[in-house]
Amino acid sequence: MSDGEILSPSSSNPLDVNSIRSRIGELRDFYEISYNSPELGPEETQKVLNECALELEKKIDKIISESSNISSLPDEDLGELFERLKTELSAMEGENVKIDSEIDELSRRYVEDYSNLGSELEGISCSLNFIESQSLEKAKDGMLTDCSDHTEDRANLSNAHKDTKFKMLELSHQIEKNKTTLNSMQDLNCVLERFEAVEKVEDALTGVRVIEFEGNCIRLSLKTYIPDFENVLSQQKIEGVIEPLELNHELNIETVDGTLEPKNVEIFPNDVYIGDIVDAAKSFRQLYSPLSVTETRSSLEWFARRVQDRIALCSLRRYVVKSANKSRHSIKYLDREDMIVARMVGGVDAFIKLSQGWPFLNSALELISLKNSSQYSKEISLSFLCKIVEVANSLNANSRRNISSFVDSIEEILMQKTREELQADNSSAAK
Repeated sequence: MSDGEILSPSSSNPLDVNSIRSRIGELRDFYEISYNSPELGPEETQKVLNECALELEKKIDKIISESSNISSLPDEDLGELFERLKTELSAMEGENVKIDSEIDELSRRYVEDYSNLGSELEGISCSLNFIESQSLEKAKDGMLTDCSDHTEDRANLSNAHKDTKFKMLELSHQIEKNKTTLNSMQDLNCVLERFEAVEKVEDALTGVRVIEFEGNCIRLSLKTYIPDFENVLSQQKIEGVIEPLELNHELNIETVDGTLEPKNVEIFPNDVYIGDIVDAAKSFRQLYSPLSVTETRSSLEWFARRVQDRIALCSLRRYVVKSANKSRHSIKYLDREDMIVARMVGGVDAFIKLSQGWPFLNSALELISLKNSSQYSKEISLSFLCKIVEVANSLNANSRRNISSFVDSIEEILMQKTREELQADNSSAAK
């Protein structure tokens, strides 16, 4: 009998220990490979992202095709549409939470089962070493022992062999079970990566991303794009654009308990006035309670969109005003008052009211008042300034859409009326 063989208790056929060791080695190799198996490679990850992008593009095309005539729908149909979209979004979020829970549970079971598998493989290997050493000792001492001891040793060896085979069967069954679990985890992980990829694309499209959400505090990242930028610059006759078309801000929002309605808001950097939007958001439901469509929308969503609109509008207005500044004109933009103050030659300040949406809508500007700011200009009467305001606002709308042209026209009217008044005074004095 060779060193790698042990006699079976029921026959003269030897038990091949090397075969058992080989099988245990295969199980250990499979365990190590499965435990250390890498995640999806770059090519597989790219493939998943491409599939997600394609799927999202189909959804966006479908939404665009279904919503092409949305502006013509009545309020009742719009309400049903927003309600359906909100329901689908809630269902998708619930499915994401469910998938996350299943992946966590499968991961826990996977790690636990593979840990037990490694321990049992080590135990079987030790048991086999012990059985082999016992067999060799019994073979050497067999000639010095009686027949009854020899029979008892063979019976013990047979029982140990049966236990080993039973454990190997259990381990084989456990390995097959773990293979199934691993495949399920890989499938769920693939689905989760698809959802994460879709979420990233949606964040890029909307420009709003949740940084932190804890208790009643929400931190939002806002990425605002200035729309129709080149067209506005062309209307305002501005060249040499160097301003960024993308602006980044962060909102720290404290919400009302149990709701998503903003209570207190801070914006960083604090370069845009949003106090009126915060006040409107606090009374969102009261302001829009008659409208069934807006009742279904989140006040937080409404607030974020309005802040983005304000950022785009104020940033573009600042750039237009900055470009309109000349050596003889000093122009400032007051975002809280929606007003521009232009200081002209002679120390006269012109207060110009900005129409809603200007300069996006390219609507006409309006001169509100003129104010004396220098010693010379203080001699100008209030009635005279009121006449200048009336004449300036009577200009055609085209000449009042461009801030530079409008300020030049106001200054020209002021100088012309001043000369006329001086001539009239001189004529009266000559008489």
